[in-house]
Amino acid sequence: MPSVKVRAGEPLDKALRALKKKLDKEGIMKAAKAHRFYDKPSVKSRAKSKAALKYKKIKSSRSGF
Repeated sequence: MPSVKVRAGEPLDKALRALKKKLDKEGIMKAAKAHRFYDKPSVKSRAKSKAALKYKKIKSSRSGF
């Protein structure tokens, strides 16, 4: 579990930003959102292929430069 040490006089907002950055880097929030609801395996594979197509489309449009 990531942790952030808050120094005396340091604003709480700065510590929260650092904590959010650590959580994003480790993928904890993404995993928590993924496990919020159950997706059938067919739905997961469909979403995965849709994301792959989207990525492929973006990748091919950028290679034209």
